[in-house]
Amino acid sequence: MAIRPNRVPAHALPLAYGIAPLNSADTLPGERQRAILQLLREQGRVLASPLALQFGVSEDSIRRDLRELAQRGLCRRVHGGALPLTPTFPPLAERQQQDLPRKQALALRAAGLVRHGEVIALDAGSTNSAIAAMLPRDLQLRVVTNAPDIALLLMAREGIEVSLIGGRLERRSGAVLGSQAMECLAELHVDVCFAGTCAIDREGTAWAVDGEEAAFKRALVRCADRIVVVVSNEKLGAIASHRIASREQVDVLVVEADAPTALVDALRLQGLDVIVSGAPSS
Repeated sequence: MAIRPNRVPAHALPLAYGIAPLNSADTLPGERQRAILQLLREQGRVLASPLALQFGVSEDSIRRDLRELAQRGLCRRVHGGALPLTPTFPPLAERQQQDLPRKQALALRAAGLVRHGEVIALDAGSTNSAIAAMLPRDLQLRVVTNAPDIALLLMAREGIEVSLIGGRLERRSGAVLGSQAMECLAELHVDVCFAGTCAIDREGTAWAVDGEEAAFKRALVRCADRIVVVVSNEKLGAIASHRIASREQVDVLVVEADAPTALVDALRLQGLDVIVSGAPSS
């Protein structure tokens, strides 16, 4: 006779999940998988063992669910559980037209962290382009960037001195990269760096999908006294293949107004200063 796992009362469930048990040994697999995806979006990762307790089914059933979700391209299987997929990134020109109100809300909050007289590094990326457009007009600043679009945007601004890092232009990302760009960073020191990132995991580590970009970003991070990372919701709780900065290196993380509360709380428990931006204007 098959043995059905015992139901677990709500108070005994892992705190990481923070929701009542579904008492769902009889729940259809499709319904359970939708619930697992919802947990994955809210928590940034899921583990098979606590999910089995949560749903009152065997770990084998949960592992089968996770395999099926991964095969459908809805999550990324890892040992013991699953992670969100790494976001995909179309060319810069296309990204600059996507989700403008959300990016502007993030950019407004991030630009407010800049102080008069600072030297700031603005890494390439559509969110950082939005930050450049939102820089306060009453501050004297020097901006160092490897993004020609940011340099052009700021060139006409009074009170801002622009230094463009030279090298090979990578068209998809709009970033200047390569050995010449890396040499430009060798003697650079800035007060604050806005580091572009493709993902930031639950522990607060920032990631990139491209190895050459990641190498440049790591070098840029080493030049700065303060590191600010600004992320939209799809990047939060995700992971990519190349590390940019550890949680200890990231000073401030700026997230969207509706960022998953559980993920924000988890990052704050790691000691990260998380700032929630305002709601986007309609």
